[in-house]
Order: sequence, then structure tokens, then C-alpha cells
Amino acid sequence: MFEPYLLTLLIFFPFVGALLLFLLPKTWQTWTLPGALLVSTIEFVLSLWILYYFDSGSHELQLVHKVTWISTLGISYFVGVDGINLWLVLLTTFITPLVVLSISQQPKLKFYLACFLILETCMLGTFLAFDLFLFYIFWETMLIPMYFLIGIWGGPRRLYATIKFVLFTLAGGLCMLLGIIFLMYLYNDQFGSFSTSILDLYSVQIPFSYEHFLNPQTLLCLAFLIAFFIKVPTFPFHTWLPDAHVEAPTGGSVILAAILLKMGSYGLIRFALPLFPQAFEILTPVGIGLSLVGIVYGALLALAQEDLKKLVAYSSISHMGLVTLGIWISNLHGMSGSLFQMLSHGLATGGLFLLVGMLYERRHTRDLTQFGGLAKVIPIFSVFLVVITLASIALPSTNGFIGEFLVLLGSFQFHPWIAACAGTTVFLGAYYMLSMIQRVIFGGLTQPSNQGLKDLSWKEITVLTPIVILIFWMGLYPKPFLQKMEKSVLHLLSQRAHYELTIYEKQP
Repeated sequence: MFEPYLLTLLIFFPFVGALLLFLLPKTWQTWTLPGALLVSTIEFVLSLWILYYFDSGSHELQLVHKVTWISTLGISYFVGVDGINLWLVLLTTFITPLVVLSISQQPKLKFYLACFLILETCMLGTFLAFDLFLFYIFWETMLIPMYFLIGIWGGPRRLYATIKFVLFTLAGGLCMLLGIIFLMYLYNDQFGSFSTSILDLYSVQIPFSYEHFLNPQTLLCLAFLIAFFIKVPTFPFHTWLPDAHVEAPTGGSVILAAILLKMGSYGLIRFALPLFPQAFEILTPVGIGLSLVGIVYGALLALAQEDLKKLVAYSSISHMGLVTLGIWISNLHGMSGSLFQMLSHGLATGGLFLLVGMLYERRHTRDLTQFGGLAKVIPIFSVFLVVITLASIALPSTNGFIGEFLVLLGSFQFHPWIAACAGTTVFLGAYYMLSMIQRVIFGGLTQPSNQGLKDLSWKEITVLTPIVILIFWMGLYPKPFLQKMEKSVLHLLSQRAHYELTIYEKQP
């Protein structure tokens, strides 16, 4: 009886928690932070029930809850889980309570925490929606809490960063909305009724021509790709990311890097590849090229940074380039590696942004030239920084290694030269990250302002420890994670192989 409503409960429980926070009387204001932490922790426990019910041996959609919403347009509330979105849901519910726990006193704390809980509802809805219109609603609604998080609690240039982030995302969303409307009418023409269910739209025959690039399927694919490229972000749609990261409060940066960026890569897997198979095949060289440019360009930009937050932000562009590369090559190792790398990047980069925020609270600067020798005064902080950085550069035994290895293996199977180019992320990432470590925690303690720094508190250690545990768990024993996604990935790739076979049979 409980299973059909589990996903709906999971999606909207944080939203209900946010409403309860607003209703707290002024005499209970001290319960605001513990209340938000309780809601987000219960949410994580609820998400573990998905693992309990999930059948790893099936590629079918599970825990489905479908209710007609707008019958005349074929729009429904349709949510479900499979091996592709399972771990992204768990990543969302895992990261959110850690972000809430890391929060110290803020102005307008009640509104601040409510934004994170509402954002969690939007993120989970985006990952779990199997109706395109419902997906779009969650995708765009996510902008509202992020707008407030950056615009109210961000840095000196927060308004510029907020407007840029919103305009970029809205532009991509508008392209996707036009594509959704076109798909609805195509379905109506072919089946006599409207539908926005993804499972229904997979069966739509979208006109395609090898002779003319500007054909309906390619244009539709591009409409969706623009939205997903902006969110990833893929070069050259990346320029909003450093500004948003630098100006966002620490919690906003963590959520942005750990979860929101994954919506773009998830969209590539869930929509672009199966809905537009011929166009996706034609655009694969472009996608691979942009991914490789992002890998190298992001790493080179990270090398040039003197601001810790900007360095980590640009490293995300490089790492997400590796994620999209695995999607575009579309073989088992590449796709599984991309999904695994999304989780690894979420944990490692989220952890790095938490550490940067903790250091900023102590020194009120992110300038690399202002540090050095911190291992002498804050050794616990230094240990966490080294461990999470090593995961970011994919040291063997950490989760980052598994994801990068699988993507590079899939790339080599696709073409050795692509693997060689993508492999630059290994030594470039090691160079800029280890250089950062050297400048921050090693060497002489040259700045007098650093001599009296306090090491991590028990609360901060509690926030970081689960991340480190997962880093090594996934790095040393990745089987449970890969096993649960394998059937869904194989099914997706078998569908694409069927489409490609059909395409080649129809060619003269």
C-alpha cells in the first residue's frame, strides 16, 4: 500500500517542511535550523526505502505513480524510478541534510532554509518526472529558490550573477518548451490524442533526413540540447557558472555543483538520446568535440585562477565534460562511467565547496596568495582537503577513479584518439589541484592572519565525514552502484542499437 505513493511523498515532503518552517511562531525561532535538519534527514531516510524496493534485475520503471492532470492535453502527474535516476535521487537526499547541517546563523534564516527545502522538492521532481510537461515545471520552478539564495545571500556581485544564471536557464527552458509543444502535436497527428508521457513519446516517428540538416528531428534535438548544454554547462554555454558559484553562499554552491549540474547530463540520457536517435547520432561528433573542448578548456581556466571558488568552479566544467563525453559515445562503459562520475563529482566537488566555505568563514578571503602552511595550524581541515582533492583528481581507491576509468575505457573502445584527448583531464586535474594543495596547506606559514585559525569543529567534521566515507566506499567497492544501473543502461543502449539498425536498413 505504501509503495505507489513513496515517490510522491519523497518529492513533496521537503516542500511541506518548508511551509511548516514559515508557520513557526517567533517564540520558536530557535527550532528553525533543527527543524530543517530534521525534515531533510527524514527525507534521506525515506529515500533509502527506494533502495529497499528497487529490483536491480529489471530495467522496467518502478514505484510508478501516475495520475491524470490535464486530460485534454494528455498531461499527467507521472513519476517513477529506474537505474538511471536512482542514484541521482539518493545523491540529492544525501547532500541536502549535509548542507543544512553546515549552515550557521544567517539573516532571514527561516527563508534561507525554506529555499533549500523547496529546492530539494524541485530537484527530486526533475529527476523522477516521466511526463515532459511535469519535468519542465520542476526544471523551471527550481530557478525560484536559487534566485533568492544567490540574490539575497550571495556576494557583492550577486545580482549580476543571479540575473545571468536565470536568463541563461530561462532561454534554454524556452527552447525545450517549444520542443515539448511540437512533440505533443506530432503525437496527436500520429495517434489521435495528446500526450506528454515520455514512454508514449518514445514511439513517435519524428521526420528525419540525412540530406537536409534542418529537418524536424534535428531541430527538436537541438532545442533540447541547448537547455541541457546550458545546465551542464557545456562549452560555450558555461559562462554563467563561475559567476553563480563565486557569488552564491556556500550551501548554494554545493547544491549547484553537486546536483543542479547533473540535471543537464541526466536530460541528455533520458530525453535527447532516446527521443531523437537519428539526430543524436548525427550530432555525436559535435557533442564529443564540445565535451573534449570543455575538458581541456575548463582545466586550463582552473590553472589560471587565484580564487579558490573559481578554481573549483572551472574544474567542474572539465569534469562535466568527461560526463557528457561518456554519454555521447553511448556504450556500456561510457554510459555507466558517466552516471558513476555524476555521483563522484557531486560528492568531491560538493565537499570542496564546503571546505572552501569553512575556510572563508575563518579568513574572509579566497585568494590563494593569502594562504600557505595551514597544515601547521588546522591539521584536521588539511586532512579533509587532501582526501577530497585526491578524489577530485581520481586517485585509485577513490570514487573519482572508477568513473574516469570507465569513461576513458568506453572512449578507447569508441576511438583511441578520443580517449587520448580525454585523458588530459587526468594530469591537468592533478596539476591544478595539487598546486592548490601545495599553496594552501604546505610550505611556510607566511601570513600572520593564519596563525590563530581554529581547526574544524565537531559539526564541520560531522558534515564532511559521510562524504569521505562514500568516497572510499564507492572507490573500493563500486559493484552495488554499478549493478543497480546496469539493466537500465543496457536497455537504453539496446534501444539505440535498434534505432541505428533501422536507420542503416532504410538507407539506399
